[in-house]
Amino acid sequence: MNELSVRSYAYMGDAVYEVFAREKTVLITQNPKKLHKATSSIVNAEFHAELLEAITDFLTEEESELVRRARNLSVTSARRVNHTVHRLSTAFEALIGYLYLNDKERLRILYDKIDPLIVKKLSDPGS
Repeated sequence: MNELSVRSYAYMGDAVYEVFAREKTVLITQNPKKLHKATSSIVNAEFHAELLEAITDFLTEEESELVRRARNLSVTSARRVNHTVHRLSTAFEALIGYLYLNDKERLRILYDKIDPLIVKKLSDPGS
């Protein structure tokens, strides 16, 4: 596959992770309000940054370089999200997009690695 821009990987990763998250939350409830709340709890900049931090030591050198490049992109973010968190979220999304397009087996392994954090977040009533 041709090398895409880091921004393109992040764009793709945003959509791919959203589908992954919805696959997790749709099994929890069919109530639209609860479904939205559950999905939103694991699809947001703060949680993406938390997931990225949790897997940093697990990343290959190539993945770490991609994350570094994505983290250094200039971003515009909503007033309620700080730029550092937004950059980490973008880096997480870029990693997901890159793996989705280039190494689905590695993406599956990564999902297995973050799944316990997601399950914990979804089972937290304060989420």
